[in-house]
Amino acid sequence: MKEKPASRVRWLLIAWLFVLSAVAFLDRVNLSIAGGSLSAEYHLSNVQFGLLSTALLIGYTLFQTPAGWLADRFGPRRVLTGGVLWWGVFTALTAAVPLSIGAPLAALVSVRFLLGAGEAIMYPASNQFVSRWIPTQERGAANGLIFAGVGAGSGLSPFLVIYTMAHHGWRFSFWVCALIGCGAGVVWYLAARDTPEEHLHVSQVELTKIQSGLTLGSPTDRVVGASSPWPRILTSRDIWLVTASYFCYGYVAWIFFAWFYRYLSEVRGLNLKVSAFYGTLPFLAMAISCPLGGLVSDMLTRAAGRRVGRCGVASFAIALAGVFLAFGSRVDNARLASVVLAGGAGALYLSQSSFWSVSADMGGSFSGSVSGFMNMGAQAGGALTASLTPWIAAHYGWTASFLVAASLCAVGAFAWLLVDPDGRQVAAPASTAT
Repeated sequence: MKEKPASRVRWLLIAWLFVLSAVAFLDRVNLSIAGGSLSAEYHLSNVQFGLLSTALLIGYTLFQTPAGWLADRFGPRRVLTGGVLWWGVFTALTAAVPLSIGAPLAALVSVRFLLGAGEAIMYPASNQFVSRWIPTQERGAANGLIFAGVGAGSGLSPFLVIYTMAHHGWRFSFWVCALIGCGAGVVWYLAARDTPEEHLHVSQVELTKIQSGLTLGSPTDRVVGASSPWPRILTSRDIWLVTASYFCYGYVAWIFFAWFYRYLSEVRGLNLKVSAFYGTLPFLAMAISCPLGGLVSDMLTRAAGRRVGRCGVASFAIALAGVFLAFGSRVDNARLASVVLAGGAGALYLSQSSFWSVSADMGGSFSGSVSGFMNMGAQAGGALTASLTPWIAAHYGWTASFLVAASLCAVGAFAWLLVDPDGRQVAAPASTAT
């Protein structure tokens, strides 16, 4: 009897995680595009407007660890579906705050905080999915594709939001983004399963390939009988180093998400149409660099081990991003500066898959908790930059803001040189102990 050909269900589901990742950033970056109209309508200063991004990131940061625990406990299918529907609702509510209420800024801050809390589900849940579905030698490519959605969603935002604003107003653009998100969440629930064994369309050939490369509950790497990951997480030098580097990464990335579009229009003097074009370049660079970095990381990991393939790629990429930021901020020509700074965003995102591949390897069955803890560091950095960047710019100029970010790139790159990616894995659940 002829053997049934291998299925590729895991890659179809990774592709849909790319879509969900794009939607998540569509729902975040739309605020920066519509920010001028929103600020004018609610009479917000730049510092007050920055509080909206800070509020989202505080909610996002605080709920990273609970999100990871939920994904570990209840599985990525249901948890991620609930998160997507939640953030769709609060994206819509951002545009529903009435001008007539006494404190519209407080209401907007509250809504964005709750949006961030819902979006906290996205990447810990996706990393839990990766740990259950993707063999370790493919995790760089898988994470690269998932995080390419960051660039795709962010790059799509200016065109979608500006077009919708031009025809229907800024509020309607939020409602369109909310509907897209809810639809994507329903598709995920219908198509996904928590494990490959549960999926009817996974062939035996694909299942064997997946199982042969999983790091879940490896008897040689886990603490037998452990039921909680937190003693191991909180005492792991390597997890703290990766988290510290991701803090620096998040600080730099959120300059592009929260301020780059307005930087081009208000500081560099580009008009709305030109700003929309050049404002997409960092996100296009991210979308290209994420899968490219993942493929290179996997290739080098297979050839030279995780020390080179994960840590080496991440350290080099983050350091290179710092060089681009330092030079780009000092270029006089606005359009050339936009291109150079976009190169910094692309270089930064070459390292993205290393963070999530290493956290999945370190976390094992608790990869949701480990990656949630790590991502908490990145979002703390993002929350800081959302308000600190305009403050530094107001007192010392925008060049200083980018030079601070470049300095943090140097710190983040150095931290990776101290990480041991082959260190002992966080304990698997007691029920899987042997």
